[in-house]
Amino acid sequence: MSVNVGDQAPDFTLKSKRGDLEDVALSGFRGEKNVVLLFFPLAYTSVCTDEMCSVSGGLSEYDDLNAQVLGVSVDSPFAQEAWADENDISFPLLSDFNKEVSAAYGAQYQDLLGFRGVAKRAAFVVDREGIVRYAEVSEDATVLPDFDAVKRCLSSIG
Repeated sequence: MSVNVGDQAPDFTLKSKRGDLEDVALSGFRGEKNVVLLFFPLAYTSVCTDEMCSVSGGLSEYDDLNAQVLGVSVDSPFAQEAWADENDISFPLLSDFNKEVSAAYGAQYQDLLGFRGVAKRAAFVVDREGIVRYAEVSEDATVLPDFDAVKRCLSSIG
């Protein structure tokens, strides 16, 4: 299954850990903020670290565009927390440990380096009504999303 622009975004609730373990639901942002979902393959890898640190360093741009950034990988929330702490990643990282959300969004490798069900590098913009306004899924784990296009999309939906 894949998610396309104009589709209702599949809702989900995933675990996040920055101190306490908590549930984060996509629908919790409905009516409040646009959401940028960034799927990434694996914590503690160079390209993922570069991507998440870059986004975290420019988080004020997303705040100015009324957007909440959420990172999603199949890593455990405990590994994500340690990685975020080590790299000053300041937005929520969500654990798709059961590999259901990345599959629902069509952002999952069948096999990456011998690992099954790892999230593909992908970016989705979900508006305040829960509609997908931008969708980009890369088959190449080393290719970053077009963040300028993500920001243009966010600007256009306000």
